[in-house]
Amino acid sequence: MSSTQMLKGIIDGCILAIIHEKEVYGYELAEKLEQYGFDSFSEGTIYPLLIRMQKEELVSSTLKKSTAGPKRKYYTLTQKGEDELQQFIARWEKLQSNVNLCLRKQ
Repeated sequence: MSSTQMLKGIIDGCILAIIHEKEVYGYELAEKLEQYGFDSFSEGTIYPLLIRMQKEELVSSTLKKSTAGPKRKYYTLTQKGEDELQQFIARWEKLQSNVNLCLRKQ
């Protein structure tokens, strides 16, 4: 299994966690992910995820003026997104614990 396949389920939770900190626009989100070591996610891969999350009512968006060019779409978490983030954190902690137990057996 490639690291990209492993990331598919994890990246949604990471996006929710970043948006939880403060509202962000797509390019800023891609930069944040890169800062955290997720260098395989460009704006081109981020926007479809954000669109899906918006359809699932996990995030909402607002157009705001930009000092550099056209308006930007900023994303914030909805209550449903906050709930999903908390569920993701619980699942991640359990998974991380289980994987660590397996690795220590080696």
